[in-house]
Amino acid sequence: RSTNFDLVFSVHFTPLNLSDLSLSLIHREATMAVSSSSFLSTPSLSNSKSTISFASSVSPTPIPSLRRVIFRSSIPTSSHRRVMTVRSKIREIFMPALSSTMTEGKIVSWIKTEGEKLAKGESVVVVESDKADMDVETFYDGYLAAIVVGEGETAPVGAAIGLLAETEAEIEEVKSKAASKSSSPSASPPAVSAEAVVPSPPPATSSPAPAIAQPAPVATVPDGPRRTIATPYAKKLAKQHKVDIESIAGTGPNGRITASDVEAAAGIAPSVAPPPPAASPATATATAKATTTNLPPLLPDSSVVPFTTMQSAVSKNMIESLSVPTFRVGYPVNTDALDALYEKVKPKGVTMTALLAKAAGMALAQHPVVNASCKDGKSFTYNSNVNVAVAVAINGGLITPVLPDADKLDLYSLSRKWKELVEKARSKQLQPHEYNSGTFTLSNLGMFGVDRFDAILPPGQGAIMAVGASKPTVVADKSGFFSVKSQMLVNVTADHRIVYGADLAAFLQTFAKILENPDCLTL
Repeated sequence: RSTNFDLVFSVHFTPLNLSDLSLSLIHREATMAVSSSSFLSTPSLSNSKSTISFASSVSPTPIPSLRRVIFRSSIPTSSHRRVMTVRSKIREIFMPALSSTMTEGKIVSWIKTEGEKLAKGESVVVVESDKADMDVETFYDGYLAAIVVGEGETAPVGAAIGLLAETEAEIEEVKSKAASKSSSPSASPPAVSAEAVVPSPPPATSSPAPAIAQPAPVATVPDGPRRTIATPYAKKLAKQHKVDIESIAGTGPNGRITASDVEAAAGIAPSVAPPPPAASPATATATAKATTTNLPPLLPDSSVVPFTTMQSAVSKNMIESLSVPTFRVGYPVNTDALDALYEKVKPKGVTMTALLAKAAGMALAQHPVVNASCKDGKSFTYNSNVNVAVAVAINGGLITPVLPDADKLDLYSLSRKWKELVEKARSKQLQPHEYNSGTFTLSNLGMFGVDRFDAILPPGQGAIMAVGASKPTVVADKSGFFSVKSQMLVNVTADHRIVYGADLAAFLQTFAKILENPDCLTL
């Protein structure tokens, strides 16, 4: 026996809102038939809501099929495609900051030429910093398309010195852009400077414009009662010169009557001379030129040589050191035992500089305040390492290679390290951490026969030691007997904000004891 049921139900569809894509239901078909009398009714769809009614007779016969539901977009297919354009990148090679004091660098030489292929990490150019010559590497693969700063020219830190293209086909495009950038600024400065020196005249008008926009103070009669605002001195002058202060228009802030207003109304000379008029740009330029020409003339056959990068850095540091309050303490040191030890270790490659640096490091370890530094004027720092910097004269300047942990390294390792640093300094190949990490500086001119001198304190350090030559000196002992001993004079310049006289005297006593009993240097 079969049983028939009539089912009617409604399904509501709300269109989806997907910003730029609106989906509309074009055709829906579904057939749920379990007998030959089943049917489907599909009404038309509206934009806001669609209703589909299904009517069917259900019988135990099998389901023949389930038809498809098709969704189509009302937007053309071509609009779904997103055109992705990959543009090539033109990267810049910047002037790096090779030290904390470097503000500009000089191009020594370009290792690569224009059009040459580069690999990441490959050296491209040699730059002269304020202390050394260093190779600059590239961080990207590509081609050196254009050289912006040539050899021998300088550029500030962060400025572009070269341009890098990704592919060889883009080299000419990068060159043209570099040429347009370099040519556009060159044409504009003359026009700007001309406008700065000679201001353009104002447009002509039928009546001449007043020289001052603010009207001159004149006596006015107010329409109604008003409150008079005047300075106490102006009121005193008005009473003294019998001037009606109510009839004076003030030129001060918010119409305040000043003493000069009263004096002008009374017809007397102002007590304070008016400020001189501002000089025009042309006058300022002429004044600057006049000041420059007031310098004493050069002597015949003399020449002016500009500072090198290193000399500029030294000059800047020396000027900066003048702002630090310093004091100096000298101390004589007997060197007979030190001279004997030096003769023994000299064949093994140990230098006198290494001996002095080792002794200074051991003394600094016992007096850490001398190894401290003050950089902001508000606090000072106890440095955890004893890094002794030693001044070395090189061609065209001065540099201070650093012997790190001079108190801990043995004498022979210290000597080998010093020899390596000197070679790198002479060839200008020191890395920044090898010359700017010193906590104490040693300057030795004893090899030139100088008996004493004072050294200038480097910025950021607490003290610097100046060592003179060791010379035979007549010395009296405690018993009053005279003898001849070798002595050298040591002068220390210290930052008086953190190091005091007693601290420096105690440090020098320790330093002298180490040199007078130098066996501890070889341990």
